[in-house]
Amino acid sequence: MREEDLKKIIMEFQKNEMTEHLFYDILSKKAKGKNSEVLKRISRDELRHYMEWKKFTGKEVKPDRLKLWKYIILSKIFGITFAIKLMENGEEKAEEAYEKLIDYIPEAKEILQDETEHEKMLVAMIEEEKLNYIGSMVLGLNDALVELMGALAGLTLALQNTLLIGTAGLITGIAASLSMASSEYLSKKSEGEKNPGKASFYTGIAYIFTVLFLVFPYFILKNYYLALLATIFDAFIVILLFTFFVAVIKDKVFHKLFLEMMGISLGIAAISFAIGWIVRSVLGIEI
Repeated sequence: MREEDLKKIIMEFQKNEMTEHLFYDILSKKAKGKNSEVLKRISRDELRHYMEWKKFTGKEVKPDRLKLWKYIILSKIFGITFAIKLMENGEEKAEEAYEKLIDYIPEAKEILQDETEHEKMLVAMIEEEKLNYIGSMVLGLNDALVELMGALAGLTLALQNTLLIGTAGLITGIAASLSMASSEYLSKKSEGEKNPGKASFYTGIAYIFTVLFLVFPYFILKNYYLALLATIFDAFIVILLFTFFVAVIKDKVFHKLFLEMMGISLGIAAISFAIGWIVRSVLGIEI
């Protein structure tokens, strides 16, 4: 490898280390207690890596501001654990480049070991309350998608009136969210969970937000078939975002989770649509 090419690669590493140093430093100032201390430690490690790379290039390198703000915004929306794990996942690609550098720069091996230890340490030590209730959120969101998608599909063909379908779907969804939240509370309480109320809250919130998102098209569109298509698209967006979130947090394979949830939701919707057609035909409903 030419010295020029080697220096370019190292300068890219410098940029990443400085970007991550600033990211962890910003997070550490906003976090409290143990989380703040862990983040400060990692921020110092990233700065040390930057200085080690600087020995080979002899140059100061500015951080990637766009990447920095992207992860800061993600940490505010989805939480610090999500943003950190997503960023650390991106470092897996850098590991291949590190491996190539080891033949030229033995110190790269030590830096690589530090980088791979970061994620494990973070997962083990950072505490974020809502991550304890991912199971409850999955339950609420998945039930809302399956049940309401099915209900809306069936009602669409049976009633053929967007306002009526939307109203019926909204009432059904709100009632189901309260039922699901209370069931989650009783379930967690019987299992001896410390905070069954919080588990119930996260289940209910995930359910109700999904309901509102799915029924929304029926209140703004007049064509009931178009409203159903818009609802299916909304379901696609919800599933895409949530499965990506869970895949990153839980280190799962994204496409498997996505296809499973999407397949179940669309399958139930198709069956319910057929039931709606049968009911309408047999009972001769005209609205």
